[in-house]
Amino acid sequence: MTEQATASAFHADGSATVLRDDGLLVDVTPDAVSAGGWRSLRPGQRVTLRRNAQGDVTAVLRPA
Repeated sequence: MTEQATASAFHADGSATVLRDDGLLVDVTPDAVSAGGWRSLRPGQRVTLRRNAQGDVTAVLRPA
């Protein structure tokens, strides 16, 4: 499952906070950020979130 979001903050540990299009802030692990090939995210940058069956964000991808 994928959904669109906007990067809100990128943290020193490599994690990020993103704002989904429905207005919900979501914390994303460093592993999910790096799975998408990112070294960092800029606030305001559009991204696509990939989730597993349990609803966990597994990757932050470039927007589709």
